[in-house]
Amino acid sequence: MEDKELNLVDHLEELRKRIIITALAFIVFFIVGFIYVDDIYKWFVGNTKLLVLGPSDIMWIYFMLAGVVALAGTIPVLALQIWLFVRPALRPNERKITVTYVPALFILFVLGLAFGYFVIFPMVLNFLVNIGQDMFVTNFTADRYFSFILNMTLPFGVLFELPVVVMFLTSLGIINPFVLAKIRKYAYFVLIIIAVVITPPDFMSDFVVTLPLLLLYEVSINLSKFVYRKKLKKQQNEDHEDEVIEA
Repeated sequence: MEDKELNLVDHLEELRKRIIITALAFIVFFIVGFIYVDDIYKWFVGNTKLLVLGPSDIMWIYFMLAGVVALAGTIPVLALQIWLFVRPALRPNERKITVTYVPALFILFVLGLAFGYFVIFPMVLNFLVNIGQDMFVTNFTADRYFSFILNMTLPFGVLFELPVVVMFLTSLGIINPFVLAKIRKYAYFVLIIIAVVITPPDFMSDFVVTLPLLLLYEVSINLSKFVYRKKLKKQQNEDHEDEVIEA
């Protein structure tokens, strides 16, 4: 009983260590982002002048942009800390494979942000501006403008990481491709709802967003199958070797 309690305490201490490292990384990246907010702001808006309704809005923009930089920079650190936490439970070959997921998470997150910013954001913004151009004068506040950008990009940054997350969970034995295939229709329904909610109310916009999300899910299933088969083959080989040794 005491050994189990000590083991639990060790795990909790290790978890606390990983959380602290991740939090420190977020703070460091946040400070870096805060320092370069001016450059980031100009990259987004160019020479356009956005409105602010009060002094607090200026600080809010600083925190918002620095927070995005911190989030993007912390993702690979968080992934690495999770991998280090579960590493003792992995076999040597699993450790080599799963560590490659760390940079993949960051790359897919950036690709998701790029898809949201360069594809979804202009499409939705143009639609909204065009339907109101005969009725309203469109002056954007900095707060609303960047909040709108985040709403159009961050969800895709997260969704684009689905394939890597699925591969990682499959390698740990938490999920398998059969479960993913079984819940496919429910997953499709959720993804379609997400696409319809965040896009303008026309078929083409819904299609442009829905198709990549559904493809991501199918890619996730196939990658899960690949990892699952390799894992089964490895286990069978090890079982065979054990039988040979016992004989």
